Amino acid sequence: MRFILDQDVPAEIGRVLAHAGHEVVCVRDVLAASAADDEVFEYAVEHGLVLATCNRDDFIGLAGTRRHAGLIVVIRRKTRIMECAKLLRLLNAAGETGIAGNINFA
Repeated sequence: MRFILDQDVPAEIGRVLAHAGHEVVCVRDVLAASAADDEVFEYAVEHGLVLATCNRDDFIGLAGTRRHAGLIVVIRRKTRIMECAKLLRLLNAAGETGIAGNINFA
């Protein structure tokens, strides 16, 4: 799968996704640091990227406005290892078709 990681997603998650064979782009590498959430969401939509974020409040609303490749809300856990494990478990269980166009929580 192809992902874009919002600025609030820990770098370790990006490394784990890349190690698992996924394509990973970070918002900070493609948009200005001041980019608004709607700009981030639009970039993900235009490029067919699954958006991973910890910012559920703003992105869930945006995801309801148009078709998208998928939104994954990463829930903060006690450790980064737990966050990564939950995300990988979600990806294995849902697969690309379960992620595409849906809002998922990991």
